[in-house]
Amino acid sequence: SSLVPKIVSWKRLVKIGSRRLDRNALREILGRFCCREKERNMRTTHVVVLPYDPKWKEDFFAIRAELEVAMGELALRIEHVGSTSVEGMSAKPCIDVDVVIPDRTCLKAAIERLASIGYVHEGNLGIEGREAFCYTGKPHLQLHHLYVCPADSEELRRHITFREFLRQNPDAVRWYSSVKEQAARCFPDDIERYLEYKSPCIAELYRMCGLED
Repeated sequence: SSLVPKIVSWKRLVKIGSRRLDRNALREILGRFCCREKERNMRTTHVVVLPYDPKWKEDFFAIRAELEVAMGELALRIEHVGSTSVEGMSAKPCIDVDVVIPDRTCLKAAIERLASIGYVHEGNLGIEGREAFCYTGKPHLQLHHLYVCPADSEELRRHITFREFLRQNPDAVRWYSSVKEQAARCFPDDIERYLEYKSPCIAELYRMCGLED
């Protein structure tokens, strides 16, 4: 039987231990709380899947330009991943971005540099090999998800492998697009059911590109 990727609930329990908080620590906690609330609202509202929009490439360039200034030489490269990175793919209008750093020893510096332009570190959200960041106050940029990945990250490899497979297989793009469009029509107000609906398709595509046995 096909291997269906595990779907992790968006709800996460956050426990703050009994410790004295300085002003910076308190600011970080409040920032994370605000970002999680915004992200939860974004993810549980109406699911919209749109036909491919060439503007998504320009949206990525604009996001990358800001990141390049902040990250400097710390970023080995900045990758456009996810469905909006594949020409012809229907997708939710949210740009997925991977910032690649040399290794995990650079993560602290990356967190600090991204904080200087309004990004808040959220941890790996249960997925090893990538660190997630949220933000507020960037109306000039397209909605996006930002991740920082070490160069040897297995999750980064999965993102790139899947993207390159789809870019080279238009039939797979058409199939995956149609599944997502149908999922959005069936479950427009239930993101978890939407994800469950398309999971078998993703599992088969992973098998086809060697990401699953």
